[in-house]
Amino acid sequence: MPPDFAPRSLPRIVFLDRDTIGPAVRLTRPRFEHEWIEYGASAPGQVAERLVSATIAITNKAPIREHDLAKLPNLRMIAIAATGYDIVDVPACRARGIVVSNVRGYAVNTVAEHAFALILTLRRAIVGFRQDVIAGEWQKAGQFCFFNHPIHELAGSTLGIIGEGVIGQSVARLGQAFGMKTLFAAHKGVQGLGPLYTPFDEVLETSDIITLHCPLMPGTREMLAMPEFRKMKKRPLLINTARGGLVVESDVVQALDEGLLSGIGFDCLTSEPPRPDHPFRPILGRPNVIVTPHVSWASNEAMQVLWDQVVRHIENFHAGQPSNVVAS
Repeated sequence: MPPDFAPRSLPRIVFLDRDTIGPAVRLTRPRFEHEWIEYGASAPGQVAERLVSATIAITNKAPIREHDLAKLPNLRMIAIAATGYDIVDVPACRARGIVVSNVRGYAVNTVAEHAFALILTLRRAIVGFRQDVIAGEWQKAGQFCFFNHPIHELAGSTLGIIGEGVIGQSVARLGQAFGMKTLFAAHKGVQGLGPLYTPFDEVLETSDIITLHCPLMPGTREMLAMPEFRKMKKRPLLINTARGGLVVESDVVQALDEGLLSGIGFDCLTSEPPRPDHPFRPILGRPNVIVTPHVSWASNEAMQVLWDQVVRHIENFHAGQPSNVVAS
């Protein structure tokens, strides 16, 4: 049979880590004929084997590195079910002509709301008071209320925002609705960004609450450590719903112990789940410490928007019009 008339196999789409998307999300599939294979999770050593005949790969957190790509001659596209794309070796994909697309803008509400859930819980000492009620402190007080923890209002306080993207802007709008003064920090070590930015060190020195909403890049990795914590004159809350590597986590514990921070709310860590020796493990029971398991992005509404984007990017790639491309 001449090559032009040889039977063509269907595109094979392999989802490496379906369990990273909540069970309530309706996983629609692309509207073209294809084969579909999905795995709940994939360890790094399983990636190449599972993608060996794939045309399109979907991944959220399963890494796809250069040594994997070298074994995948059929792979034409990687759809990342997240915004961050450091789990994929983008230069290696670019060299091989593999299109990489990510999702964007899906978490504008959910991450901002989670950040403020942490802020409100910590500023009003809700964790501490809840623990006290369970422990019987209310009965011991013998009156209608008790004052074991300080409570602070948001109105009139200063919110320092590191990261001026759509999520940072959404956080600013919520802060302003609470009557807060909002500051967007200039990039660390960068001058002349304009009047909309406050110098980085000034944000550290004047903020009652500092919240992180920037990507993890060489210029932002470990940007907050003891030298920065020592500049925080107002003992702020530190909120991190962005990436764990933005801070030196052992220094966060030291800053709490020295009273340089009044509390922390973290939704992301450098190791997820945290290793047994993670520096936060000994402090998880403190009333001024809240760690949530990287769920700020995971409202049902946001996850559905995310998945719909993933499918749309796959369909666009199949139609010859790839979208949200980070490598091609």
